[in-house]
This record gives sequence, C-alpha cells and structure tokens, in this order.
Amino acid sequence: MKKTILIIDDELSIRMLLENFLGKSYNVTTSNDGIEALKSLEEGNMPDLIVADIQMPNMDGYELLQKIKESGFFKHIPIIMLSGIESSVERVKCLKLGANDYIVKPFNPEELAIRIENLLI
Repeated sequence: MKKTILIIDDELSIRMLLENFLGKSYNVTTSNDGIEALKSLEEGNMPDLIVADIQMPNMDGYELLQKIKESGFFKHIPIIMLSGIESSVERVKCLKLGANDYIVKPFNPEELAIRIENLLI
C-alpha cells in the first residue's frame, strides 16, 4: 500500500512539482497553508509524512510545526521543512521545534525523495 505525503506550500508551482514527482511513489495530498493543513489533519486525514514550507500566509511553517508537535495525535508524523532561507539559525530553529529535516529552495526533487524515503523506512 502506498504511503501518503502531505505537501503544504502556498506556491502552486511547488505543490504541482512535488505532486507530479512524488505521486509516482506515494499518495500525495496538498494544502495551501498551515490552517488548511491542520483542518485536514483534524478531519482524520493522517499522512505518513509532511513536507511544509516555512513562509506561508495565515499560519507559517513554524506555527504549524509547533502545533503538530504539541499534539498527541500528530506529533509522531515526520516533518520536512522547506525554506527559501539558507540560514543555520533557521535550520536550528526548525530542528528545535521538532522538524526531522530542512531543505532549502530551490531544491532537487530527487534529493527530497531520498530524504522522504529515509524517514519512512
């Protein structure tokens, strides 16, 4: 059975790229922002892994990450953060909040796929 990945990014082009690329190996669902993603989780849509952008409207990736990791229901879900910011400070902040990985945009989809695979083993 295919595992499910939730992609959360306000950029349609990123969502489409990842949906097409990862859709070959996984069931892919997408959300525009953190609020939409949390609502989906609360409705019982449980992904095996989440890939989330940091800079999003309404609820950014930090707040989303914090809410997921504070939740008894969702804290076990691995999360890879995507960011346009190449900064050690940002990376450390995400990892401290509980992210499993951090990838800087622009990224190689193949590298992301390998990191996803490693977290799902």
